[in-house]
Amino acid sequence: MAAAVALSVLTLAAVPGCTAAPASHPAVRVPSATGSRITPATDISAGCAGNSSEVEEAFAPPGYVYADWIGCGGIGFARSADSGRQFGAPMTVPGSRGFSWDPAIAVAADGTVYAAFMRSAGRSSYPVIALSHDHGATFTQVHEDLPPEPGNWGDRDFIAAGRGGQLFLTWDYGPSAGAVRTLCARGGSCSYAAGDLNVVIQASGDGGATWGPIVHLEPGFPLGGGYSAPLVVAPDGRVDVLYDAHPTDPGSDAIHPGHEYFTSSADGTHWAPDPRPLWPGQGTLSLPAWWIDGDISADAAGNLYATWDTQGINGDIGWLTWSRDGGRTWSAPLRVTPDRDQAPHIVESAGGQPGLAYVAWQTSGTGPGYATYLRPFSLQRGWLGPAVKVSADYGNIRIWPGDTFGMARLPGGSISMTWGSAVGTSKTSAIYAAVVTP
Repeated sequence: MAAAVALSVLTLAAVPGCTAAPASHPAVRVPSATGSRITPATDISAGCAGNSSEVEEAFAPPGYVYADWIGCGGIGFARSADSGRQFGAPMTVPGSRGFSWDPAIAVAADGTVYAAFMRSAGRSSYPVIALSHDHGATFTQVHEDLPPEPGNWGDRDFIAAGRGGQLFLTWDYGPSAGAVRTLCARGGSCSYAAGDLNVVIQASGDGGATWGPIVHLEPGFPLGGGYSAPLVVAPDGRVDVLYDAHPTDPGSDAIHPGHEYFTSSADGTHWAPDPRPLWPGQGTLSLPAWWIDGDISADAAGNLYATWDTQGINGDIGWLTWSRDGGRTWSAPLRVTPDRDQAPHIVESAGGQPGLAYVAWQTSGTGPGYATYLRPFSLQRGWLGPAVKVSADYGNIRIWPGDTFGMARLPGGSISMTWGSAVGTSKTSAIYAAVVTP
């Protein structure tokens, strides 16, 4: 497939001392993790048989919180109408029963809820999008985004809503499922050792009923080596994407340790031809890392925040970098995770008021099992206090909690968080929710 035409070439250079730059926005209330209030964790997947894991989350005014996850016989879904304090009974997203995975969720400006997930049928793997027009009470439309040819490999989708009903969907695509070799971890999920791995994006102007052509976000198709591409859409229509990419041998299709890459488009259609890695000197993304290894968010002023973790002889380390200029330059990376070990660190962020972000991570490295932490960050002042442990109980490290957790900023600066965990004597993971007020 022909490469996308670039509007501009992005230069991802360091910005030493970025945190000391003067603010270009009015003063805002600065939260502090000291004395943070955390509501009791509630099991929002209660009633779903089997394992519930890998949750994603979204907020919509005036106080709706939506969460979807792998579980409930397909993809589970629950909603809150009071900003995450209470959730209704979980349901199974229509069209997802059976073998479905990798949930994603977005809400459009008109309140339409889009619950996306991956599905395998016949010889194809592809994204499916279910729509709700009544704030998640029911899902009345289900649209399949079928690949151009059967026999493909497909994996992790992310979805975001843009202007005027436009949708953007990233997913992992390869022409040949037979070329893909997986590495599956005991107590985790699977990563990749070889294959025609590629990150692609598609746009829809009709609520996901039809999708535009597959656009490759990295060079080298069909051996781009990319997967897992979270994205954000700015009010002006700019689309920003962070993705993993691994060098791939053209003869054997074997992949090697890689890095996080950033790319951007002014309209979601025309993309830079040479995305560049974010801070490759900090380490690499190893092949056995089964969790989602990067995330991107934006605050109310459009500042971007990228998080990821690297694996090496010094341990598994979570990182944060930020950009004030739409991704043309990025700050020197700041270490997020304090522990020094080889445990997984799933690191995510949610943008807040101008110049503020909330950085969270889930890890089994700081106690007897999985725990989820949150720490507020300011572009002017750095960390605003110590990290707080959001999850009350530790989860069993032998039971998979999912490759992601969910977080969404609420009005007033509170954060809704959801995560998978098998606590106590439970033999399965459940989805828990809590609200943190820094």
